Amino acid sequence: MRKIHLITGGQRSGKSSHAEKLALSLAEKPIYLATSRVWDEEHRQRIALHKANRAAQSWINIEEEKFMSTHDVSNQVVLIDCITLWATNFFYDLDSDVSASLEGLKAEFDKLTQQDAHFIFVTNEIGMGEMSINTIQRKFADLQGWLNQYIAQRADEVTLMVSGIPVKIK
Repeated sequence: MRKIHLITGGQRSGKSSHAEKLALSLAEKPIYLATSRVWDEEHRQRIALHKANRAAQSWINIEEEKFMSTHDVSNQVVLIDCITLWATNFFYDLDSDVSASLEGLKAEFDKLTQQDAHFIFVTNEIGMGEMSINTIQRKFADLQGWLNQYIAQRADEVTLMVSGIPVKIK
C-alpha cells in the first residue's frame, strides 16, 4: 500500500483542494495531518477556515508541527498539509540554519514514510517567483527547493497545480 504523492504549485493554485478531493476519493475517513503553527491573527483565521472546511468531511485530524513520524498512520490515507509550513517550523527553531533544517526534515520524512500508508504531501513552489532581496527569504527558498526535490525523487507521483488544474509531472 505504501505510496507517496506530492502535490506542488504556487500559492492559491488549488493544491489543498485537489489533495483533499484525492484523499477523500481513496478513503472514507482519511487522516489530515496539519503542520502549521499559528503565527499571527490573519494566519489563525486561515487555519480556522481550513478546519471548518474539514469539519464538514470525514477526516481524522492531527495537528503536528514537526514530528509527524510519532503518529501511527499505518494502513491509512494521509494528507500532509503542508510541507512549506513544516519546513518553516524547523527553519525557525534552528535559527535559519539551512543545513540543520534540511537534515532534520529529511530524517523525519524518511521515518514517517517507512510506515505502510498512502501519503499525499502538499507543498509550495516558492522558487518560481523572483529572487528576494532578503537573506532569510533566499535561505528559506533554498531549503524549500531542496526539500521539494528530495520528496519528489522519492514520490511515486508528482502533480503540479496551475490555476486549479492538475498537471501530472511524474
